[in-house]
Amino acid sequence: MTATSHTVDAPLVDGSHTRAALAPDEDAFVVRGPATLTGTVRIGGAKNSALKLFAAALLAPGTSVLANVPGISDTFAMADVVRHLGATVAIEADGAGTHTVTIDVPDQLGEGTTLELAGRLRSSLATFGPLMARMGYAHIAQPGGCNLGSRGVDLHLEGMAALGAEITVGAEHFEARAPRGLVGADYELEYASVGATENLVMAATTARGTTRLRNVAREPEIADLIDFLNGLGARITGAGTPELTIEGVEALTPCRHRVVGDRIEAGTFAVAAAMTGGDVTIEGVDPAHLARPLDRMRAAGVQLRTGADFIRVLPGAQLVAADVATLPYPGFPTDMLAQFQALLSQAQGQSLLTENVYEGRFALIDQMQLMGADITREGHHVVVRGPRALHGAVVRATDLRAGAALVLAGLVAEGETVVRDPFHIDRGYADFLGKLTNLGADVERVGTAAAG
Repeated sequence: MTATSHTVDAPLVDGSHTRAALAPDEDAFVVRGPATLTGTVRIGGAKNSALKLFAAALLAPGTSVLANVPGISDTFAMADVVRHLGATVAIEADGAGTHTVTIDVPDQLGEGTTLELAGRLRSSLATFGPLMARMGYAHIAQPGGCNLGSRGVDLHLEGMAALGAEITVGAEHFEARAPRGLVGADYELEYASVGATENLVMAATTARGTTRLRNVAREPEIADLIDFLNGLGARITGAGTPELTIEGVEALTPCRHRVVGDRIEAGTFAVAAAMTGGDVTIEGVDPAHLARPLDRMRAAGVQLRTGADFIRVLPGAQLVAADVATLPYPGFPTDMLAQFQALLSQAQGQSLLTENVYEGRFALIDQMQLMGADITREGHHVVVRGPRALHGAVVRATDLRAGAALVLAGLVAEGETVVRDPFHIDRGYADFLGKLTNLGADVERVGTAAAG
């Protein structure tokens, strides 16, 4: 393998200089380290489930209620998406960083999403399946979200065509039509795409006959979606396996559902505790949903205890190098790779991290180097050599998980770390700074968002 070189600016170590680098009123997270986290943190509902449940609610005219919905910016963006399609959405905070969401769905839905809405949120694509199931027509704008490289919609379109839809693709939108309704089919996905699995399952709920989907994604969030769909009256079996069977029903009716705990948020706090040598109990998550990341943490020397709905990170770990490779669930999640780059920068030895899903995960490397980390890219691998003493710097969140990883790095860095563009973090972590502060971190938000 040939190492890819990176040119980075000189670090800004002194806190007075890091703040001076910000524009007036610029929004940023400021982390003062080093810190040792202790205490208990409760995890909210899974972002990657809740957003899709908003879309799934469109399948059933009437009022559905979602509990344990995370209080993140993507939640409010997805509410705007389903409002655009005709639903009425009420969001009520429960005081714990989560919300109860009431979605009132009309008998007639709008035709599709706009470029403005799709540009804010890739999960807007999840309305494709419900629109086809309900209306037999969808006009969908190409989706946005984090810039993680190529994430096309071909599998969504191919699968919908297998169910009888006629597809037309344009530069900025695509259209699908099934004026006589969708028809059950046997379809095997080329690879286990989460989004395509979700759209096809939702579309098939009211298709005529039986649909069998093979090589489907098996993430816990998909199992949560299937639980919700079955609560609406769908007939779906095989959740958690590579094959789903969907017996089409004539219509669905509303229900109430509690969103599954967010395994990625839980994993992020577990890494934060381990990096800082802390003692933290993480509640509200099934440890089985994090089996591979927890296995890799143990391989890196982290001591853990788990129960039915909690993970405890014990203090005193001597971190050692460990290799990690991302794969579809039940493999190591790509959404945890950035956090592990930060963790393993503090481990003794050389770690090899391999990204097999999204090439955009490598954008973090330059920012970690600014803080003193010894991290280089070699093809689709990341080599991390440690331990390295990190120091405060001005860095930039390039996406949701990279932003969280930089905050974690700031927890062990000497001095003040300023993380620009924290809106990325807002997309996936509810009250991130509040939860860290409650665990003993010295972290604040500055700029217009803090003032507002």
